[in-house]
Amino acid sequence: MVKITLTKHPKNPVIIESTPGFGLVGTIAAEFLIDHLDTEMIGEIWFEKMPAITAIHEESVVQPLGLFYNKKYNIIIVHAITGTQGIEWRLGSAILEVAKKLKAKEIICLEGVGNPSLTTTTDAFFYSSNPAKKKILQKIGINPLKEGIIMGVTSALLLKHDEIPLSCIFAEASSNMPDSKAAAKIIETLDKYLGLKVDYKPLLQQAAKFEEKLKGILSKSEEAQKLQEKKKLSYVG
Repeated sequence: MVKITLTKHPKNPVIIESTPGFGLVGTIAAEFLIDHLDTEMIGEIWFEKMPAITAIHEESVVQPLGLFYNKKYNIIIVHAITGTQGIEWRLGSAILEVAKKLKAKEIICLEGVGNPSLTTTTDAFFYSSNPAKKKILQKIGINPLKEGIIMGVTSALLLKHDEIPLSCIFAEASSNMPDSKAAAKIIETLDKYLGLKVDYKPLLQQAAKFEEKLKGILSKSEEAQKLQEKKKLSYVG
């Protein structure tokens, strides 16, 4: 059973999807947007098979799957701190349900991709199902991703988005460790695409803070999940 709670129902929003992936690029970018735009939490997604894990940060409970809304730009940010392994299809379907219910005009996925050349520069790439959006993305100076393997919730959305326009912004990350530099590239590209007027430079300056915060939350989440699995094994062992 999937439960989607919405306290507000904005019409025709842009939905930004970010779940923990390579370099935590999308998650860091979403965290930055939530902190630097005037956002409010307007909902959450829950389903039975989701790991029973949450976090407490600065004396507040962090919802594993929260929906944050910015009225000025009419965007909803899907913010996930829980790992999505095993729940990718369910979460993708839940995001699509929200998009259809609110008649979203576009879904934008934020992802990190590996940088095998290990160069010091960070490039951004895009994919879009909509020809008009594709032209806009090309005009802001990024190239289409011509080859690549996409996994996780973004992959589920790519395969099931149906008639809803879907675009992806990818940034090269040098490793699977939290990469704020790549996240800053995502913010820079998204800012040009949506005209958010968000300065990505503070993300580079506060890289250590963002990386440490997310690394701590996600590592605790993984530890709790492993402990939960050990307890299950002890019951049957």
